Amino acid sequence: MHSSQSSTMVPESVKILVAGGFGVGKTTLVASVSEIPPLSTEELLTEASTGVDDLGGIEGKTTTTVALDFGRITISPRLVLYLFGTPGQDRFWFMWDELARGAIGAIVLIDTRRLDTSFAAIDFFERREVPFIVGVNNFDGSHHYEPEEIRSALAISEGVPIVNCDARQRDSSKLTLIKLLEHAMSKLPAGEAKAAV
Repeated sequence: MHSSQSSTMVPESVKILVAGGFGVGKTTLVASVSEIPPLSTEELLTEASTGVDDLGGIEGKTTTTVALDFGRITISPRLVLYLFGTPGQDRFWFMWDELARGAIGAIVLIDTRRLDTSFAAIDFFERREVPFIVGVNNFDGSHHYEPEEIRSALAISEGVPIVNCDARQRDSSKLTLIKLLEHAMSKLPAGEAKAAV
């Protein structure tokens, strides 16, 4: 294939990260949208995590991702997304750099009941200049905030889209992924963006 032809084709596969703090719904989002049984490295929380993993606001959580979640979704005949859910606890953050390698962008999921768990993930992608969007995962019983209230509370720059989503719902998760793709493509240099369309 000539290089001019290959530069006009959409990549066959694209790596996306689903990131965020502990218990925000990363595993749930990957599972809801994956067309294959998702690979999950969830383990039961044990007494050993007492005092290490902060369960404030998510006391009912019984498992935790210890490595990554992996899923796949076909967006179009020419585009397949490979989803990598990151572990949320601080003790597994050493893996994030490796998981982020080669990703075109990330969804940073947040839980409005625990906004403080979101700062580190937002900072991670801002510092590395990885395109990301913020997905506000709507938990039952959580207060609804307008996107601009969330933007202000988390000091998110104007260029970062904020979308509401329900990580349990396939259609909602898929729309969030599409919004990330649109945002990531808008960050490409003009020639590359045209070639990808």
